[in-house]
Amino acid sequence: METKNSMRNIIYFLAIVIVLTSCKENKKVQVETSPFDVADKIIDGIKNPEFPDSTFNILDFGAVADGETNNSEAIKKAIDSCSKAGGGKVIIPAGQFLTGPIHLKSNINLHLEEGAEVLFSKNHEDYLPVVHTSYEGQELMNYSPLIYAYKQKNIAITGKGVFNGQASNTNWWPWCSKEEYGYIEGTPQQKDEHNLPRLWEMAENNTPVSERIFGEGYQLRPQFIQPFECENVLIQGVTFTNAPFWVIHPIKCNNVRVDGVTVNSHGPNNDGCDPEYSKNVHITNCVFNTGDDCIAIKSGRNNDGRVVNIPSENIVVENCDMKDGHGGVVMGSEISAGVRNVYVRNCKMDSPELDRAIRIKTNTLRGGFVENVFVKNIQVGQVKESVLRINTYYGIYGTQEGGFMPTIKNIHLEDITVENGGKYGILIKGRPEKLVENVTLTNVHIKKAETDLSVENSEPIKFKNTTINGKQY
Repeated sequence: METKNSMRNIIYFLAIVIVLTSCKENKKVQVETSPFDVADKIIDGIKNPEFPDSTFNILDFGAVADGETNNSEAIKKAIDSCSKAGGGKVIIPAGQFLTGPIHLKSNINLHLEEGAEVLFSKNHEDYLPVVHTSYEGQELMNYSPLIYAYKQKNIAITGKGVFNGQASNTNWWPWCSKEEYGYIEGTPQQKDEHNLPRLWEMAENNTPVSERIFGEGYQLRPQFIQPFECENVLIQGVTFTNAPFWVIHPIKCNNVRVDGVTVNSHGPNNDGCDPEYSKNVHITNCVFNTGDDCIAIKSGRNNDGRVVNIPSENIVVENCDMKDGHGGVVMGSEISAGVRNVYVRNCKMDSPELDRAIRIKTNTLRGGFVENVFVKNIQVGQVKESVLRINTYYGIYGTQEGGFMPTIKNIHLEDITVENGGKYGILIKGRPEKLVENVTLTNVHIKKAETDLSVENSEPIKFKNTTINGKQY
């Protein structure tokens, strides 16, 4: 009997040791793992494309740097020759080069040397024939983006030159329907029945994209640069200005890096960078000074987004400078397929014309979800409206109510200082049917907000070492 008791005690002791060891190991894993360790792995997994040493200078294909000669054919010949040779670098040297749209091919690096300025044609016919593109989260056949790559791999746009879209109050912008951008009452604009309402109806009816034909005779502006269903994309060092519409728009892409780019463009809908239906995206060392959101992460609008059903995920934004814009880093409003795993760190956001720092916008027509957003080490100088705004009632085209309840959860802000918080420190408007879940603020300090908090239909915010207008929360 004594031997049996001894054995039983030994077994109990070993079991306790195993449990304690397991708990210790689990605790160790929890302590060492942080969301930004995951962000680092995402960054490490995005490899810049590599190219053969071959170079093709557009001057050798007949390009003329006078700012007036249309160099579309010369640039096309250089790209085609580079592609036939197996890839390499297509060089646009110093000088002003007028062109129509540029279509990239696999294994090509379009390189702008310092002093190069590419001027895009103001003749809208140059952007025909129509191509498979999108407009505000819905696919269609429309004017070609100014720089376009369709189903290509290993592509880059690099250098220190400038891409000038030449949009203005007399070119592209008036179609947005606002007088401040040159619209004249009674002239055609994007809200006319034959434009956006027609596209919305086609999307709801699942009309094939090949039959959603717009372009000439319609008033839907082209994106500036759009890699569409591409892999391994690098956009580095260049400057974009005077964009017709969204500036950098990777759609249905995988492994994208936007590095050291400057967007200085204040036209309507001039979002700086809009990853849509895209995965593994790294936006770093950039300057955004825009007429709309600096960065807006998207995943399709309404029925189109639900049919495509590709969430945007694994997006890392770091070391960027956000100036003018409707929001610094934004999710929405076209997020019907959802957005998850967004990491923002080491950024500066500061301008009297910057409305918000972090923004999430959707409604019950969009639906979708936003989850796992981590924001850390952000210096905010001045914002007009709020540091964090979550809005599930967003709408600019009339009533936006439907049957698709959005889900927003796991939104975490940490180590953030704000000198001038604008109208609200935190502004959240959820739905009574579906509360915003798990918002946390850690080491967040907001000064000079007119109102500390305005929170509706959200779980209680979790505060840790956080102050707004000097008050500890």
